[in-house]
Amino acid sequence: MLLYLHGFRSSPQSLKSRLVQERMRDWGVGKYFACPMLNVSPAQAIAQAEAAIRGARAGGDAEIAIIGSSLGGFYARWLAERHDCRVVLLNPAIHPWTDLEKYLGEQPLYHGGGSVTVERHHLQELLDLRVDAISRPERYYLLATTGDEVLDYRDMIDACPGARLRLIEGSDHGISEFEDYVDDVLAFCGFGPGGKLPRAA
Repeated sequence: MLLYLHGFRSSPQSLKSRLVQERMRDWGVGKYFACPMLNVSPAQAIAQAEAAIRGARAGGDAEIAIIGSSLGGFYARWLAERHDCRVVLLNPAIHPWTDLEKYLGEQPLYHGGGSVTVERHHLQELLDLRVDAISRPERYYLLATTGDEVLDYRDMIDACPGARLRLIEGSDHGISEFEDYVDDVLAFCGFGPGGKLPRAA
């Protein structure tokens, strides 16, 4: 399974999520794609991700890979350490318990209308998911943009020492040209035009 975790105030309708899903469909492996609509509560968002992983394994898909964007990248680091799986981080949040302080209260969603309410206890839930240091950095692929207007790419690099790194000059937080990198990201996760690729141990 490829589990895509979207960012704060985003959804499965994000451009990057849709690009990944469409490419996997084109390659005939769309059934392996999962992207839940994550709850605003970090603890519940992690529970949703864990449920998706359990469901995949119960269905016989033991190989799990995760793509996490922004806040989803923060969750993805925690899950990668817990499940020892490959993970791609797209401009990941590194210390969201401080980043989201200014977003306390009701916040509009980017897609489809509606809103979420960020509560102070959510910041503690984020702190509880902190990863102080990654292990087995060869499992990690970091895509970071120097033009990210929301997060500092240098924090991302510092948090993932030894990871495979693609540093994109300029661009933005949403990685507008992500379509150029989809195939490379999917190959790292174990998928290609012919379906599932052989995976190194």
